Amino acid sequence: MLRDELLAQLDQLLKPWLMKDYAPNGLQVEGKPEIRKVVTAVTADQFAVDAAVAAGADALLVHHGYFWKNEAAPIVGMKKRRIEQLIKHDINLIAYHLPLDVHPELGNNAQLAKALGIVNVRPFEEGNETSLVLRGELDPPLSGHELAVKVGDALSRPPLHIAGHQRAIRTIAWCTGGAQDYIDGVAAAGVDAFLSGEVSERTYHSAVEQGIDYYACGHHATERGGVKALGEYLAAELGLDVEFVDTPNPV
Repeated sequence: MLRDELLAQLDQLLKPWLMKDYAPNGLQVEGKPEIRKVVTAVTADQFAVDAAVAAGADALLVHHGYFWKNEAAPIVGMKKRRIEQLIKHDINLIAYHLPLDVHPELGNNAQLAKALGIVNVRPFEEGNETSLVLRGELDPPLSGHELAVKVGDALSRPPLHIAGHQRAIRTIAWCTGGAQDYIDGVAAAGVDAFLSGEVSERTYHSAVEQGIDYYACGHHATERGGVKALGEYLAAELGLDVEFVDTPNPV
């Protein structure tokens, strides 16, 4: 299909205009005008770029693209090597950041809820359909250790578990990626556990002093779900040849 048609379909699906983001959503590096083969990845790192070249891809579709707010503008070093390869092989780079986090079916948060069997999923900010944090319940409730095992099995990566209490976990909130600083608002709402991708030194104190269990599940690991689901959607609905590439990123 034509690149512009694909971009129109993605925009209509993900509605990037609803959110203020830290990087441009949509086409970031222009390649060939017709797209048959798409490689998807969490991040447009060199591993993913090389995989797209090797696969003969017409487009690389990612969650983490380029040109972030406050990023240095010069195209040198690592950035130059990545972009040079894309341009040399006429590969389109397409990226959707926050819109892919919050999509109610294909988004990273929705896919994490599906992987963990969370029920009664809803926005943490009541009435805000683009809430970056979601909340729900575990049925049946789990101990802190049991939830850690469940997360590790679902993401193929054991989480860092900070136990803030000893009660069973029934209510849960989560936001994939680098969202650890939402913990204070979640704790204030009386939720039993909060899951995200990353952890900071201050996160430990927020968890133990406010009585909430925290799980740092991996930024990369928590954000594989959205781009994989989006790629599967494109294959099923638009007939594109889509291949997911998983950079071995432990963070």
